[in-house]
Amino acid sequence: MSQQRWHQLSTQDVIRLQKTDALSGLSDREAKRRLEAAGPNVLSEGVRISPIVLLLNQFKDFMVLVLVGATLISGLLGEYLDAITILAIIVMNGILGFIQEYRAEKSLRALKELSAPTAKVIRNGEVNEVGAHTLVPGDIILLESGDRIPADVRFLEVNSLYVEESALTGESVPVNKRIDTILEEDAPLGDRRNLGFLGTMVTRGTARAVVIATGMDTEMGKIADLIQTTDAMATPLQHRLEQLGKLLIVIALALTVMVVAAGIMHGQPAYGMFLAGVSLAVAAIPEGLPAIVTIALALGVQRMIKRKAIVRKLPSVETLGCASVICSDKTGTLTQNKMTVTHLWSGGSLYEVSGLGYEPYGEITQQGKRIDARRDSALRRLLQVGVLCNNAVLVEQSGEAVAPKAAMKAAKEGKSAASPGTKKTCDIKGDPTEGALLVLGSKAGMTRQSLAGMYTRVKEFPFDAERKRMSVVVQHQGGRIVCVKGAPDLLLDQCSYILWEGNVVPLTGTLRQKMMAANEAMAKQALRVLALAYRDVKEHESCDTEEEAERGLTLIGLAGMIDPPREEVKDAILTCKQAGIKTVMITGDHQLTAEAIAKQLGILPRNGKVINGKQLAAMSDEDLDEKVDQIYVFARVAPEHKLRIVKSLQRRGHVVAMTGDGVNDAPAIKAADIGIAMGITGTDVSKEASSLVLSDDNFATIVAAIEEGRNIYENIRKFIRYLLASNVGEILVMFIAMMLGMPLPLVPIMILWVNLVTDGLPAMALGIDPSESDLMKQKPRPAKENIFARRLGWKILSRGVLIGLCTLAAFWLTLKSEPDHLSLAQTVAFATLVMAQLIHVFDCRSSRSIFHRNVFENKYLVLAVLSSIGLLLGVIYIDALQPVFKTVDLGIREWALVLVFAGIPTFLMGAGSVLRGGAPKKKKIIYGGGMPGSKSNPVIR
Repeated sequence: MSQQRWHQLSTQDVIRLQKTDALSGLSDREAKRRLEAAGPNVLSEGVRISPIVLLLNQFKDFMVLVLVGATLISGLLGEYLDAITILAIIVMNGILGFIQEYRAEKSLRALKELSAPTAKVIRNGEVNEVGAHTLVPGDIILLESGDRIPADVRFLEVNSLYVEESALTGESVPVNKRIDTILEEDAPLGDRRNLGFLGTMVTRGTARAVVIATGMDTEMGKIADLIQTTDAMATPLQHRLEQLGKLLIVIALALTVMVVAAGIMHGQPAYGMFLAGVSLAVAAIPEGLPAIVTIALALGVQRMIKRKAIVRKLPSVETLGCASVICSDKTGTLTQNKMTVTHLWSGGSLYEVSGLGYEPYGEITQQGKRIDARRDSALRRLLQVGVLCNNAVLVEQSGEAVAPKAAMKAAKEGKSAASPGTKKTCDIKGDPTEGALLVLGSKAGMTRQSLAGMYTRVKEFPFDAERKRMSVVVQHQGGRIVCVKGAPDLLLDQCSYILWEGNVVPLTGTLRQKMMAANEAMAKQALRVLALAYRDVKEHESCDTEEEAERGLTLIGLAGMIDPPREEVKDAILTCKQAGIKTVMITGDHQLTAEAIAKQLGILPRNGKVINGKQLAAMSDEDLDEKVDQIYVFARVAPEHKLRIVKSLQRRGHVVAMTGDGVNDAPAIKAADIGIAMGITGTDVSKEASSLVLSDDNFATIVAAIEEGRNIYENIRKFIRYLLASNVGEILVMFIAMMLGMPLPLVPIMILWVNLVTDGLPAMALGIDPSESDLMKQKPRPAKENIFARRLGWKILSRGVLIGLCTLAAFWLTLKSEPDHLSLAQTVAFATLVMAQLIHVFDCRSSRSIFHRNVFENKYLVLAVLSSIGLLLGVIYIDALQPVFKTVDLGIREWALVLVFAGIPTFLMGAGSVLRGGAPKKKKIIYGGGMPGSKSNPVIR
């Protein structure tokens, strides 16, 4: 049937035509068969460049074409050896470039697969999370707030479902979905309220739906060619280097022309100078610089993946090194995301709950005395509401069940039942807060399975960021009960009664104050507090809307739970402080809870401020800008507040990293300089808006990513320093020699060989150099910092000039002692230039000098240098290669001269650095009124 008619059918007809089951879905076998028939659920991604085309592209560069021309001229003039050698070097360069680009493409493809969306599908009657690309027509899927719809679907069941379809229909307001049949045959897509479309976002509610189309058969597939992106976006750094490359090409070509002209004027043969000029231009122009930057970024991205950070947008790698503020959510990022109920308050009494984590073993006590919740009416109702008003699932991971007596004994001793002697571990699928209530019920023997026979869910009103509560309507013995859980301060406004000392009584002002005092006492212990309430629905009353269901409630009590901080976060926050990065906690939790956790983790300094959402809402943008540098915790904030906070910090000159996991976090994540989404708990909306995804939802991973981002940028600066200093040295050797009327210090083939061997592997090895020990003790670099900042330009020129002068000096001294042996002098110059560059590469590893880092720390660089030395010795001492490269054997005297002059540029500058006391003394930043990078006048000493 044509897809445009699905909306005209009833849900029963759709199920029948798709040959599926609305409750148990397809079998795995049938799904596999349909997948083979329909193909994967993916949009066409355009034509990939084949490896052959990628290889041929390596020979399209202008300078390579010039070399090909030089090869043809050499052949026509009978210089077949020169022609073959130049051709071999061209091919070797092309193969090296192909390997690098092919590896980069594979890396980026792997990234796309890592961030592929998933879907909750029912197969064989069980709910599983599968890759969205495996969905087939007839699959039954479950959707909830924050999900991206993974295929075109027909809704079978909806609960307050709203879907944002602007990407497809252009309608900016989320659409309320329903399941009834729409009879209009040609209804526009936006009016097909019973259908969901691939790529659109669920902003509110839950649903069950059947897949009616996948891949290119979907509505989004019909316009896939309009939304595909084929060109990878260049990063700002790559763009700047491209501009730099063009400038260097002009300079190098001008100098090359001058060298050739000077050589001819001083009697050098025109053909020889032409080849020398071409070779010098090829060697001097850093045509491989953009490619090496791309590879460095790709390799850095791969290292980030290993450290649990998935980069979605390549420019964020550069921006990470500039981050001066991290705005972090609390739950799951700073904490373990394993909520555990530790305290209960009901009917004026306080109870304690033992057992930690998600293992359902523990007991409820009052003043040390064990309480049987099933015999306490108030506690029984509280636990029942906690289990019924709940969408989480308690999952047994592995092993055998622990005997109840052993579990109780472990709980009494204050141990978790999942201690090292037991085999059973449990986990939660769903919200950690709901999971904590589910585990609480299990500890008292009230599981979802045990209540299923007595209570049947009729309707659900999902949690909403504005209402900050969730409610369900259940059927029980012929009557209906509304079960509600939510934020105490807001849920209290919906309550008219309270369960007090076993009786339902009116909620007076006095009782309201007692409840809020209990709430406050729990919050001061850094507990997250949920209120639970219920209402027996009378026969004539309606519960079709939230307003009807959530009124005249009876408050049962409070559940206080804690999500313990991650052990590694405290050290990560200390690292941030040392790196000049401010950590800001932004949370929806109670202010006292947030403040307690912030102090425990070291986020909140002695004079740091904490404000809540109401205080923030009352501040103007100007007031916020004035005070934002002193605020370290924003508690009880609404989603729109997060965007204000990010914008304010940016106006203060900060580069902001913002974390989030919900739909409502997406605007702030997108507005931040570095948007970071949670990989485990994050919604598809937040991931789509982010530039970085944390696969482990851990704050420490953000710090690791920042360190990696800083190191990537520094490594790019290292090989820019190495390549350009080497090129300056090569040009100066030839330029000065020609200006002085000296013989050619290097023959063309030597210049090409240097370009191939010394600019290849060593430069690449610098791209994966480990970071310096004090990298995270330096303040963030300015976002618009020039690539040659921090004396890099001076280092390039000074080392390049010294390399050129020392090479020329070695050549002149050898020629002076052996005036009739030009080949010997050229071989000495050749060896000096190569060795000077290979020694210089170790100097490039440090911002100070070669003496400040362990030479053997980067084993890949050591291997690259050793291989280059081996190739140098090969072209000097292998008889068959000597005629090709115009080299001769060198003796001990010549090698002594080579090593002395090759070491002067690096060791002379290094000695000067040591005598000056190393790097300049770092400025110590005192955290007073502001942070580094802000305009709030930090104290610097």
